[in-house]
Amino acid sequence: MRFTLPVRMVAVATAALLAVAACSSTGPATEARTGIILGRSMDVTTLDISRSLCDTCQIYNSAVYETLIHASPDDGSLEPLLASSWKANTDNTEFTFTLRDDAVFSDGSPVEAKDVAWSWERLQNLGGSPSYFMSGVKSVEAPDAHTVVVTTSAPNSAFFNIVTASYMGVINSDVASENGATADKDAAKTDQAEQWFMANSAGSGQYQLGSYAEGSQLVLKANPNYWGTKPNFTDVTFKQVADSSAQLQQLQQGDIDVAMQLSFDALDQIKSDANITSSVVPSYNFVYVGLAPGAPGGAALKNVKVREAFRKAIDYDAVIDATVAGQGEKQSTAIPNGFEGTDGLTLPEYDPDGAKALLAEAGYADGLKLEATYPNFTIYGVNFTTMFQSIQQSLKASGIELTLHPLEYTAWATLMGGDGAAVTSVYFAPDHPDTIQYVQYFGMIEGSSWLARSGTGVSAEETSLAAKALTQTGDARTATYNALGKAMYDDQIILPIVNPKYLLASSADVTGNNYDITRNLDLSRLSFKS
Repeated sequence: MRFTLPVRMVAVATAALLAVAACSSTGPATEARTGIILGRSMDVTTLDISRSLCDTCQIYNSAVYETLIHASPDDGSLEPLLASSWKANTDNTEFTFTLRDDAVFSDGSPVEAKDVAWSWERLQNLGGSPSYFMSGVKSVEAPDAHTVVVTTSAPNSAFFNIVTASYMGVINSDVASENGATADKDAAKTDQAEQWFMANSAGSGQYQLGSYAEGSQLVLKANPNYWGTKPNFTDVTFKQVADSSAQLQQLQQGDIDVAMQLSFDALDQIKSDANITSSVVPSYNFVYVGLAPGAPGGAALKNVKVREAFRKAIDYDAVIDATVAGQGEKQSTAIPNGFEGTDGLTLPEYDPDGAKALLAEAGYADGLKLEATYPNFTIYGVNFTTMFQSIQQSLKASGIELTLHPLEYTAWATLMGGDGAAVTSVYFAPDHPDTIQYVQYFGMIEGSSWLARSGTGVSAEETSLAAKALTQTGDARTATYNALGKAMYDDQIILPIVNPKYLLASSADVTGNNYDITRNLDLSRLSFKS
């Protein structure tokens, strides 16, 4: 997770379409249980797979598009999907994929190597939020219809893991090109397909886009030409339900089948309801505070002692209790607990006296005023306003006065796409099983989203360690990732607040509700009990 910077906010549904959708003969309130309704606060700003980067996007992309290989939900091991086999050369600079010959797009045309090459080149050349997955790729070739060869400018032992990210899904290049998409080097300026993708899809997955109404719902329809196991539903509706209490109420009333962002405060109530099936599972998700010294109002944060003081002034245990009723863990840095390299990393501790001393050393003995601008949002059971109110209270003890400015999600995303905010909060869920994604997104290295956002300089140490990790495997790579974790901790830019457990809740006749490491929710595993 993680969010997409808005490239264009497009409402593509008319009132008539909304009326038709509202009358759909699917969902829990009808007799024909052929469609399923998921309630969540949606973080969608685009449905263009090559521009998107959000939790809802992960679910959508993996249902509508497909990757060459897939990460097993059991242990993250690699499994075939559009590719039947894959191999790398000895120094991990050339990667060859052989495509299966029976996969087709939703229009019935075959998935070919040219589509893979075009999709990945477009992802790289658009320069959008998910383009970092193509970092270091020198070329993508399609020597024949069933062979894809990727060459990287430096060793990349993580590349096969990266390929499992939903944003690496394959687009029908012929259809997309006919509707304004391009993979050319100047795609960032010349591609005109984003609005088309808001109303259409061009993938090979179990589902295809039915309709999207911003702020209301996203509807998927079963792909009648799906080449693999047929989908379990005729349609899947993501219904915009903004807060946890409303999601629980609608789940209890039968208005939705799955509630995706329930608060742990309601756990006892959920467990006691015989009409709801629930479980609490570990997750790799986390919510963090991001500090941006280069943003307006962030001048004081250019001093690393001030950023360290901010970290020390947070009462993490109190925040975790306030947000997820204690159902979460502290996390050291932007590499989540359980990922390779995290063993032994220092966890943040509440130290108000230490924070005061650091502020005094930085010239703020009389206190410091900062402003936090964040989305008025609940994700993974964490309400951002509740979280910031708790942080605000603990910061006071160290002499930091934090003024809170909650915004609606789209307004906040627009702000972050412009000047940004000195203090904000965001969330992240893994896109693939390799630690390198966190370095590429959060590290102070070239191409990192948070390097640009923070306004700080490139870290030579992190750049060197990241390159080194991609030449390694086994214990050596684990040690390098650990060193990267320590360096990112010392940046004091990304301050993880909580690694929450995940509350899965659905109506009692739903089976297969899940938390998936690359898909967020794997729709192919959901079904109604027979």
